[in-house]
Amino acid sequence: MKKQDKLEILLDRVLEIFHLNISFEKKKVLLQICRFFVVGGTATLLDWIIYYILCSYLHIYPLIANVISFSISVIYNYYASVKWVFNVDKKKSQKKLFIGFIVLSIIGLFIAELFLGIFINLLDINVMLSKVLSTIIVMIFNFITRKKYLE
Repeated sequence: MKKQDKLEILLDRVLEIFHLNISFEKKKVLLQICRFFVVGGTATLLDWIIYYILCSYLHIYPLIANVISFSISVIYNYYASVKWVFNVDKKKSQKKLFIGFIVLSIIGLFIAELFLGIFINLLDINVMLSKVLSTIIVMIFNFITRKKYLE
């Protein structure tokens, strides 16, 4: 039997506290969603911290800083998603999976750049608030596309 990680133990406890009896398959999907949010949350935090440092301390133009921070977080996100979130078939070409993941991420980056530019340049919203708003939009896109692509 596979050893449970801390997140799976926590999920079991929450289900027990609320007296929720769910099937093994549903629990597996719920655990995957939880892992997706942990990985996405840490990738987002990494993205925001790098973006903040690049903008605030290195005075890099926000749209360029966004490309850099987004790229670093996408590489982390791919690695963590393949290793911890998704049950990726070992027979599938890892190179093709990575390239597809990057393509979807680049589309997400264009969406982020578009909304970041609108929020900052047209609506005159603070750069960090603009980053948060554009991130929310891209997270929705990422969840839908990655779920369809990786599974």
